[in-house]
Amino acid sequence: MARVVVDVMLKPEILDPQGQAVQRALPRLGFEGISDVRQGKRFELEVDGPVDEAALARIHDLAESFLANTVIEDFTVRVEEVAEAAK
Repeated sequence: MARVVVDVMLKPEILDPQGQAVQRALPRLGFEGISDVRQGKRFELEVDGPVDEAALARIHDLAESFLANTVIEDFTVRVEEVAEAAK
């Protein structure tokens, strides 16, 4: 079994009010030196069988059509190692 991670983030030119709210709150909470915060989504997909080029292409299509709104969001797809002890 393998894990494929899809990270979805707002495009840089899209206003991120949630990220801005967190950024404004950080100094009040004692966290200085953070100049920007962007909020996003992370999807972890457990894949049965090998993650080959065909599987990654299917997951890319899934992300593009269902997980991300590609008008305002960018996404990345990557394979993440799953430690046996974590299963």
